[in-house]
Amino acid sequence: MPIVSPHAKAGPRSPHRFAAIDLGASSGRVMLARTGPDTLDLQEAHRFPNRPVRAAGTLHWDVLSLYAGILDGLRAAGSAAPLTSIGMDGWAVDYGLLDADGALLGNPVHYRDPRTEGFAARAGTTVPAAELYAATGIQHAPFNTLYQLMAAQGSAQLAAAQHLLLIPDLLTYWLTGELGTELTNASTTQLMDPGTGDWSQEVATRLGIDLGLFSPLRQPGDPAGHLLPQVLHDTGLNTPTPVTTVASHDTASAVAAVPATTENFAYICTGTWSLAGLELTAPIRTEESREANFTNELGIEGTVRYLRNIMGLWLLQECLRTWATDTDTGTSIPTTTGAPDLESLLHDAATAPALRSLVDAADPAFLSPGDMPHRIAQACRATGQPAPGTPAETTRCILDSLALAHRRAIEDAQRLADRAVDVVHIVGGGARNALLCQLTADACGLPVVAGPAEAAALGNVLVQARAHGLMRDRHEMRALLARTQHLTRYEPTSDPARRAAWDEAARRVPAS
Repeated sequence: MPIVSPHAKAGPRSPHRFAAIDLGASSGRVMLARTGPDTLDLQEAHRFPNRPVRAAGTLHWDVLSLYAGILDGLRAAGSAAPLTSIGMDGWAVDYGLLDADGALLGNPVHYRDPRTEGFAARAGTTVPAAELYAATGIQHAPFNTLYQLMAAQGSAQLAAAQHLLLIPDLLTYWLTGELGTELTNASTTQLMDPGTGDWSQEVATRLGIDLGLFSPLRQPGDPAGHLLPQVLHDTGLNTPTPVTTVASHDTASAVAAVPATTENFAYICTGTWSLAGLELTAPIRTEESREANFTNELGIEGTVRYLRNIMGLWLLQECLRTWATDTDTGTSIPTTTGAPDLESLLHDAATAPALRSLVDAADPAFLSPGDMPHRIAQACRATGQPAPGTPAETTRCILDSLALAHRRAIEDAQRLADRAVDVVHIVGGGARNALLCQLTADACGLPVVAGPAEAAALGNVLVQARAHGLMRDRHEMRALLARTQHLTRYEPTSDPARRAAWDEAARRVPAS
């Protein structure tokens, strides 16, 4: 079968098989999509774990294990027929350093490692927070790439580095041998001007960051090279296979896969994090926006992802991990193969008292791993609320708190952007959580459309399909999603007492 070059117009009967490499905080997967004018079928070719490793006191990503999983996944995806293209997305801010020969200088450091503590304040003594936000539009987060690079200053690794590649770009480099920096992920570094789509030279200079380490910028849809001969051999692929630059920040890919049919929508990308906000055409860098801790990250086709980071289902994931390993909790929850049964837990949480105990789901106190149930109980006691006493009560506290955080983010985004919305789209893993979706609809007083759950992989595929001529723009991409994907609509409560309870909860729990 002939290989379709990027940006070429495809014939109406040409088969298209796209591989989406989608890397998450706990696992990676290679997804295979078959795409046509009215077809968008996605299946998992291979999934592999992503297990951070602590060594010599530092938390690292096991990037070589991730790469091995990618090769296995490409072998599975391409076993039946050639691939039209491959795309790579993953998480933001973290990076690998290469020496002059292109060799990796140590395992990349995990953004949850505490090495960046105090560096935001240190940066503020040179570039005050208001100036930094006006220049970059990026919300305060202690793990941003800017602070990671400041923490690395003076290290032997940084001194020896000739290139810096964000994680998806690093893995793409290993596949193709070509260096590049994808735009949507670069926009999260706190070193870019979201208005120009280029680096902020002034910020970098004042804080001693060498922008020369970054490779040339690539736009979603740009060619990223072809698989190297060794990669073709290792994966069993028999034909030259192009790699297409996608929106390599997984949130940017997920937003590209919001199946919106109008412009008046808000989105919540749910998973380990909840990213709640609006799609805009220009950044908002006012002081009020900074104080509200909104970020301006770049999306496809010149859009801006105006959003707030919320801790997300990380809170529940960490609770599940604690309950699965703690045999002395004094509680009893259903288990399967030694792990808590999430379906039973959510069923019990749905019957637990609503809005009894709430925490600020954006509080950085919940950022690090370890005994999340205890920390949630402590936070409730500190604010004079009853501490959850069972896993079901803790789960209800988390989901109520997330729904309240979603409400706050969407209300604030509408106010700051002067734009009203009439529907909230929940995409990502949380779209499968019916209780969270209904609570979010009730909290926001807006209908929620949930799905697709595999939004990042679908956005990855659709940018490849657009680059290969199957559709013209993000509106056609979203129309295809709306026609082909399973979506569930949740209507907000019509009970005045329940609406009043959410209003009272918003007053009761202050945001951080």
